[in-house]
Amino acid sequence: MVYQARQCDPKKCTALKLGRHGLIRIVSQLRFLPKRAIVLNPFSETAFSPADRPRIGRYGLVALDCSWEHAEKVLSGHVRGTSRCLPLLVAGNPVNFGKPTKLTTVEALAGALAIAGFEEEARELLSVFTWGHTFLDLNGERLEKYAVARNSAEVVEMQRAFMQDAKIC
Repeated sequence: MVYQARQCDPKKCTALKLGRHGLIRIVSQLRFLPKRAIVLNPFSETAFSPADRPRIGRYGLVALDCSWEHAEKVLSGHVRGTSRCLPLLVAGNPVNFGKPTKLTTVEALAGALAIAGFEEEARELLSVFTWGHTFLDLNGERLEKYAVARNSAEVVEMQRAFMQDAKIC
């Protein structure tokens, strides 16, 4: 499921395209989000990990689709569900190609699904975009390592190592 804040160009919006293909459900109000779902929130203090898989299987995965300029305002309000931030992943989309953490909605969903062990579902979402495979190519090693972590703390340690290797920090 995706909360769509209607802040981006509808022609470039990855969430709307996924919705047109029937791959996600889009809601326009935060109150329609499932109470116990995992919500991808870049401002969360807890990292997403494979330990979140059972909750996704039972309650779902939610992305919040809003402009990066307005994200903090949208996300600082009450968002239903359990917030998690994705670990370091690199954008494969044409607009933010190669930029750490500047993911589109489809990249965020696919990254979370891959980490949680739903690789086929992640590939299905990305297959709608000509550049979708690029995201997996750029992040293959990171996604594989994050996927074997036991919990959020291990994901954070792996992320720290990736950042040191890439000299991001």
